[in-house]
Amino acid sequence: MYHLIRRFLFAFDPEKVHYFAMNMLRLGCRIPLLNLLIKKTFTPRNKNPLTLFNLNFSNRIGLGAGFDKNARYLHVLDTIGFGFVEIGTVTPKAQEGNEKPRLFRLEKDKALINRMGFNNEGAEVIAKRLAGWRKNNINSKLIIGGNIGKNKSTPNEEAWKDYEISFNMLHDYVDYFVVNVSSPNTPGLRELQEKNSLLNIFTVLQDANRVKKLPKPILLKISPDLCQQEIDDIIELTTEIKIDGLIVSNTTINRGNLKTSTEKINSVGPGGLSGLPLQKRSCEMLEYIYKKTNGSIVLIGSGGIFGGADAIEKIKAGASLIQIWTGFIYEGPSIIKKISKFIS
Repeated sequence: MYHLIRRFLFAFDPEKVHYFAMNMLRLGCRIPLLNLLIKKTFTPRNKNPLTLFNLNFSNRIGLGAGFDKNARYLHVLDTIGFGFVEIGTVTPKAQEGNEKPRLFRLEKDKALINRMGFNNEGAEVIAKRLAGWRKNNINSKLIIGGNIGKNKSTPNEEAWKDYEISFNMLHDYVDYFVVNVSSPNTPGLRELQEKNSLLNIFTVLQDANRVKKLPKPILLKISPDLCQQEIDDIIELTTEIKIDGLIVSNTTINRGNLKTSTEKINSVGPGGLSGLPLQKRSCEMLEYIYKKTNGSIVLIGSGGIFGGADAIEKIKAGASLIQIWTGFIYEGPSIIKKISKFIS
């Protein structure tokens, strides 16, 4: 059924149709009878709960950052059965992001290319929206992660200030944090994956976290384009300072081995590629990090998950949790229930 709907949706601009589809779902979820039907249709029965970071995940299937940037669709995402949702990437100040169009489909590869550029409404607005969600949904078991980044106008040497501002503003309303220094769509951002830069950012955040009444787990999202030495540096950092987990991985700038024509890829231009082409690389990184750390750090697998077999491959490689994004676009809300049958 969804594949017929997808054919219609894919006839339109990817970014515009994303908001159209989610707004329609949100409208449906506001009608009690429809909300009940949607929940019954899509929520997985075999939930396979898991406790990590003293957080009780109702299932292992999460939605990666970038889908619900401004925390507008939490009720919808809770209703269809996600165990956790990562909002953001959130920056201290609101920003428009990069020029449109900035989201593109590579249907032959089951992939997307985006150069969104951290478009979001800013930490203050999003914090207020999250506060409202918490107040009105006290019985929800949905785990919410806050993915934080720096504003485009902030120089790298002052990036730590942006991460600290968003961290403090969101702290009371999210269950865990993710430091995003691996998006390819903010100029110079990936330079912050360098060891000394990460050490600076995490030291500031952990100092701020330590004085909170209820400290929150802080994870790092890493790029699939890191070389082995850079991965080793990050592994070393996880023991040097308190990094609670790694998300493996963000989007890639690599364009190798794609089925889409070179002409079309060149016409799209720069951006981060997500989807099925990332499956192998993210699994390789998960397996390497898991073995190198003897499983001592929590790993969340992300990249190229389109069904249960892909999810199992991530878990076998060392992931405790998985995140989907592009697979959700291509496969629809039923992907959650389909995956849950494999990992229950």
